[in-house]
Formats: sequence, structure tokens, C-alpha cells
Amino acid sequence: MSGTHIGVNALYLIPGGVGGTEIYLRSLLGALALIDNENTYTIFTNRETDARIAPKQPNFQVAPQPVWASIRPLRILWEQIVLPWEVRRRGIQVLFNPGFTAPFVRSCPNVTVFHDLQHKRHPENFRFVDLIFWRILLRGAAVCSRRLIAVSKETGGDLEHFYSYPATQIQTIPHGVDAHFFEIGKIRMPEQMLLCVSTLHPHKNLDTLLRGFARFRVRYPEFRLTMAGLRGLHADELERLREELGLSNVVEFTGWIPRDNLYDLFRRASAFIYPSRFEGFGMPVLEALAAAIPSACADVEPMKSLAGSAALKFDPSSAEDICDTMETLTQDQSVRERLQSEGPLRAAQFSWESAARETLRVLLAVR
Repeated sequence: MSGTHIGVNALYLIPGGVGGTEIYLRSLLGALALIDNENTYTIFTNRETDARIAPKQPNFQVAPQPVWASIRPLRILWEQIVLPWEVRRRGIQVLFNPGFTAPFVRSCPNVTVFHDLQHKRHPENFRFVDLIFWRILLRGAAVCSRRLIAVSKETGGDLEHFYSYPATQIQTIPHGVDAHFFEIGKIRMPEQMLLCVSTLHPHKNLDTLLRGFARFRVRYPEFRLTMAGLRGLHADELERLREELGLSNVVEFTGWIPRDNLYDLFRRASAFIYPSRFEGFGMPVLEALAAAIPSACADVEPMKSLAGSAALKFDPSSAEDICDTMETLTQDQSVRERLQSEGPLRAAQFSWESAARETLRVLLAVR
């Protein structure tokens, strides 16, 4: 097949274990398959990831590597030592790294995606060993890449600020949104349930959300709260707080769930609320808007610009403000109707096809 041979470094991927970066990769690959039948893609996978990661089109193939991503030191060593050799042996002309890290030894130009620089913005949220990992490997990936892709303007600005990376070599390409969420918006059957989709990490601010919901429950005891996402570093603390607040029977932590189960939660949610203090993009907010769920998010970038007027904003440090926002989202019918109307219109401005076209343009430009 003619065209460029593009490698995809998916060694980081642990299905059901890396949150939004998995959704990003799967969605982007699917969109690339729809728009590109001229270039060849070789996806380097690990023992946890099967061949279904690759679209079925003939220009996509999988190159399984005998390494476990869940054993991080081994995965890193493989990425830094073996992957460059594999890239050279297979004639890869550009290597796309969608999960922050890239081989320092370059067999061809690297293009690396940065979803955020939280380890620079909020190092207090990282364990000491993890922080060392992020500092060394992410800076190395930036230095060794011909181009960087940032998923938001804020992440691009952080790359310039913390790594002194030239703005001319950073391309901002926002995420798209799964088209199925628009279909959910047409068949919704809301229940008395508030939904938050989030990994249970400290910066997600879910403790303040719990305190806000406890206040809200005093006024509206018929409602429950569902938090869907990976357990994360703050899971034990959140479970203890749930018990202390007397919410054990009305707040559910689902853990990672299959996509169909997530769709069902969006179909049944009365409202969606996202309290995170820091995000590289904020994909769950976009998904909620597409599904026509009355939604609210913390009044911080990039989420406030992502949602625009299609979602309410609140002070993420205030449980009282979160409580009041929950009340407006669930009780003010005029606000609910407005948000249900504006949400899909706002979300429609973001598509995986557009993200794929922009990403492909960057990949072909560095050859």
C-alpha cells in the first residue's frame, strides 16, 4: 500500500485501567479508519490489549509486544529499548504516541499527545515514585518529539510554560464526542439520579461533591448520586466520607464499567455534575452535553469554555454552591429545558472525524 507507514505506540494501554486516554485512542483510531485508506497503520500493543484495538480496515494491523503494561517498569524499558528497534525493523516512518510517553531513541519522527500537565500544576496529587516517572518521561517525550499535540489551549500553554516548547511545534486538537451520546439524548428516561463520571482521584474534587450532595439530600431526599469511573487514588477516602455523611445507601461508586452500562447511566440521569478542579480537556462534560442532560461543571478552564452557556458553572471549593447548583439543575424546569436544548448544539461542534483529520495532517507533516 502506498502512503506513509504510521506507527501507533499503544504500549501504555490497559483496557479499563487508564480512563479517558483509552477512550481517546479507540475513538481516534476508529475515526482515522473512516477518513484514511491511503496510509498504513501498525499499532504496537501489549499483553493486556487484544487485536480488537485495531479497526478492521486492511490498512490497520497490530504488532503485539510480549510485555505487560501493568508492570510499569518493564513497559517503560520495552518502550525505550525494544520499541525503537521494532519501529526501525518494520519501516515505520512516523511514530504516534497517544499516551504522554515516547521512546527517547528516535528511529523516525515522534508525534506525542499531552492530555494535561497535572504533575506540573498539582504535584501534590502524585505519589513520590509516580511523580519521578512523570517528570522524567514526559519531559523526555517532549524533547524527543518533532511535534506535540495538546488536547486544549490550556495544555498547550502549559507545554510552552513548563517545557519551553516552541508554540509553532504545538498543535491543539480537541477531543471529539462519541456519536452515540446524541442518540441517547433522543431516548432519555430520567430518574431521580445525579450522575458524575470521573476517576476517583484527589483533583477530581469528589469529596466536595459528596458534601454538596449531603446538603442537597436534606432538601430532596428522593435523589441519589452515581459516580462512575476508575477507583483511583482517592477511593478509600471517598468511601469513608460517604459513610461519615450517612450516604452509603444513596451514593454509588461503580468502578470502571462497560461502555453500554455507561450509556445506560446517561440515559437515566436527571442531571450531570462535574466538580473537577483540574482537567486537560473534560470529555465527560462534552458527553453529557451531547446526551442532552442538564449539566453543570466547575467554573475553571478548559471546561468553562468547552461547555460555554450549555452548562451551569459553580465554585468547586463551595459545597453550598454545588448544592444550590444541584437544586437548579433538578428543580428549575426552564433552566433544564434550555440546557437540554443547548447541550447537543454545543457538543456537535466537536467530532472525532475532525480530530482525526487534524491529527493525520500533523503526522504527515513531520515525515
